[in-house]
Amino acid sequence: MFSTGQLVFAALFLIAFVAIIIFSYRKDTKLHKKYYKGSIYVLIGFIAFIILLFFLKSWLGH
Repeated sequence: MFSTGQLVFAALFLIAFVAIIIFSYRKDTKLHKKYYKGSIYVLIGFIAFIILLFFLKSWLGH
């Protein structure tokens, strides 16, 4: 399906991409803590909304 060269390229690309993402996140950690303090509540709200939608779908679907 994929050649050996394609698999090697994909593996190296994945490793490099993850390394760059980790480096960038660590570099901006102070900014994240300063500007995105309450973002966990937004995430909890989205998750609760999705759970509510699934509950309503299963409850009203029957």
